[in-house]
Amino acid sequence: MYPAMRLLRLGGGLLCTGLGFLGIVLPVLPATPFFLLAAYFFARSSPRLEQWLLDLPRIGPSIRAYRAGLGIPRRTKWWATAIIVVSILLSAWRLPVPAARVLVIVLGAIGIWYIHRRVPTREDVLARRNPNDLPDLPG
Repeated sequence: MYPAMRLLRLGGGLLCTGLGFLGIVLPVLPATPFFLLAAYFFARSSPRLEQWLLDLPRIGPSIRAYRAGLGIPRRTKWWATAIIVVSILLSAWRLPVPAARVLVIVLGAIGIWYIHRRVPTREDVLARRNPNDLPDLPG
C-alpha cells in the first residue's frame, strides 16, 4: 500500500474515532457510524489501533456485531432517522437558497432510505438465524 494512502486512512480513522467519542456525549451526534468508519479505516492502516477500538468495552461489541452481519438495532435506526429529519428541517429552514434546501432534503432522504433499506436490522437478522450460532451481543 502507498504510504500516503495509509496515512490518509490513519487520519480518517483518528478523525472518526474523535467524532465517535464526541457522539457519546453529544445527543445530536451519532457515535456508532463514526466508530464503524474508524474501524474500517484502522483495518486498512493500523491493526494495533483497530484492535484497540475492538477491545473497548462499550464500542467493540457493536463493531463486531455489525461486522458479523447483524446490522444495527431497530431503536438505533429510528434514532438515526429522527436525527436526520431534525437536521434536514433545521438546515432547510436556515438556508436562503432554494436549490440548497432541495439538495439538503434529497441528501437526507437518501440517507434515510439507505439506513432503512440497505443496513440490516439486528432483530430481523437474529430472528432468521439459528439460536445456537449467535455471538455475544451488546445490550
